[in-house]
Amino acid sequence: MYYVVMKDRDIRDNLATEQYLMNNVKFDEPLVLFYIEKPCIIVGRNQNTLEEINSDYIKDNNITVTRRISGGGAVYQDLGNLCFSFVVDSNDKNFGDFKSFTQPIIDALHQMGATTAEVSGRNDLLVDGKKFSGNAMYSRNGKTFSHGTLSLDVDLDVLTKALHVQKDKIASKGIKSIRSRVTNLRPYLAPEYQDLTTEQFRDRLLLELFHANNLDEIKDREYIVTPADQKAIDKIKEQYYYNWDWVYGKSPAFSAKQRKHFDMGTVDIRYNVENGVVENVEIYGDFFGMKDVNDIKQKLLNVKFDRDEILKVLNQFNLDDYFKGIPEQELGKLFTP
Repeated sequence: MYYVVMKDRDIRDNLATEQYLMNNVKFDEPLVLFYIEKPCIIVGRNQNTLEEINSDYIKDNNITVTRRISGGGAVYQDLGNLCFSFVVDSNDKNFGDFKSFTQPIIDALHQMGATTAEVSGRNDLLVDGKKFSGNAMYSRNGKTFSHGTLSLDVDLDVLTKALHVQKDKIASKGIKSIRSRVTNLRPYLAPEYQDLTTEQFRDRLLLELFHANNLDEIKDREYIVTPADQKAIDKIKEQYYYNWDWVYGKSPAFSAKQRKHFDMGTVDIRYNVENGVVENVEIYGDFFGMKDVNDIKQKLLNVKFDRDEILKVLNQFNLDDYFKGIPEQELGKLFTP
């Protein structure tokens, strides 16, 4: 087995590296990758991004959002989380057999004191019945990867806020995440591992996986990304993980609505969105205005369903002419995801 320890702390860069190594570098043995990220949300390939995230919260707290190429549900990660990924020949594993991929991680955690860690259900890892890891899988061109999270010391308060969306706000046929009871691994580790940093936790797992005493013993098994690799990885980053059309535009068609009562009347905004673009918009309410809101509706058609793009349209109008006495800033919040 070979391994890669990613130095970057941006989920988009790390997913691009994973994708590149799977499809472009030939390994004669399985490969395991470890990576750590700054606060981020990663939605599954078939999900509606806006249906999974608390847009206001992630913007206010500078949380990165991207989409992965594998299926499954949305996950939140921060510097207290460690990601792992196993890359193998597709003939060596059955697609969907998460247990065989994750068993080495479970065995390593048992050695570190988390003896109640187990594989549960389709793709979760639990400790004392609580979820600490979600996993997803992807296969292409004879290769399969199975990647997952390991919550060592994630800020669970941020997790619940970042992934909280009002149920009546967005409706689509996208695959929705199932919220489970979640926990961190740290309290379940043996006393000698209680104070590990995420990096130290990663290194300890590496030693357990390779049955080694120190990292020097396995240096010959480490793959270092080359400058040529990095050039190709940068192209993947731009094509996928930094690309608005991939992250938001690939969402299934959906409808979104927001309604609020103000002193000067109620405003009810409803969108139909396809490929991330506004296909139709309706504006209802008992507000007053000198001008016809159809002016605004027409300008919003074929605009990306994105906060900044919608605000650009609204900024073309004196909104008080259309919604008398309603604060412009509040209207901006109402019109945007």
